[in-house]
Amino acid sequence: MDVSVPDVTGRLAVVTGASDGIGFGLAGKLARAGAEVILAVRNPEKGAASVERIRASVPGAAVSAQRVDLASLASVAAFAETLKRSGRPVGILVNNAGVMAPATRHTTEDGFELQLGTNHLGHFALTGQILPLLRAGRARVTTITSSAARSGKINWADLPSERKYAPVGAYGQSKLANLLFALELDRRSKAAGWGITSNAAHPGTTLTNLYASGPNMGRRRPSPYEAIMTRLARMGVLVHGVDAGVLPALYAATSPDAQGGGFFGPDGFGQFTGRPTELTVYRSARSGAAAVRLWDISERLTGVTYDAL
Repeated sequence: MDVSVPDVTGRLAVVTGASDGIGFGLAGKLARAGAEVILAVRNPEKGAASVERIRASVPGAAVSAQRVDLASLASVAAFAETLKRSGRPVGILVNNAGVMAPATRHTTEDGFELQLGTNHLGHFALTGQILPLLRAGRARVTTITSSAARSGKINWADLPSERKYAPVGAYGQSKLANLLFALELDRRSKAAGWGITSNAAHPGTTLTNLYASGPNMGRRRPSPYEAIMTRLARMGVLVHGVDAGVLPALYAATSPDAQGGGFFGPDGFGQFTGRPTELTVYRSARSGAAAVRLWDISERLTGVTYDAL
């Protein structure tokens, strides 16, 4: 798969969770290809430092940071309103920010289970609220999922994990929701003529602070996740770096050959590492009825109705 990035000069790109990791890597590559990039970040100080890092490596880069907390629908709405006031069509949106496997159940500002609320509902609300800008920019929307979606299940009877919380199970549910959303967004765009191209991508096992920040929430002792992943990366086994991990999403977000409704990730053993390729959609995400059901629930929970925009 050719992942050379085409010239995207003049296009506005928005990347959530772009202060480090996959989001930061994507933002830098998009800026290098000529895009004007907004780093949508929760921590303004980290965002400002990341902007300077990109400018240092890409002289003349048009890059800035704006605050958005995907765990707050009010913050998402405020960020979306800022974008709408600018009136700039958005040509690229990467729904990347996320949290993984807190040891104990946490909730968002709005009372949602933290992983479902941040990884899926926050991005669902953001994408819907800037839909006019995405339509105006004939945008490419890429939603970052995970290989955890393969074994993920939507617990319709207990979506917020109130009766029983399992860290990895709740993460898998949120990442399956990301995949279902990306595929359903493309179906709806095609049916309604929105002009939006929606794809999903996963980075394989990429060494980022995702393995430290989430798993350490609610723990008295440090989680072993980060140490294990760091050791495997040093051995070159089942873990790769950000430069490799960003490639599936970069292809999905920029290649004209990624025509929508696609799912991209590494081609290696177990999809842990490898070169980017188009993957077969996991069995867990093939039900159109499940995607519609999740979409309807997401509209109700967030108050964002795409069909009304």
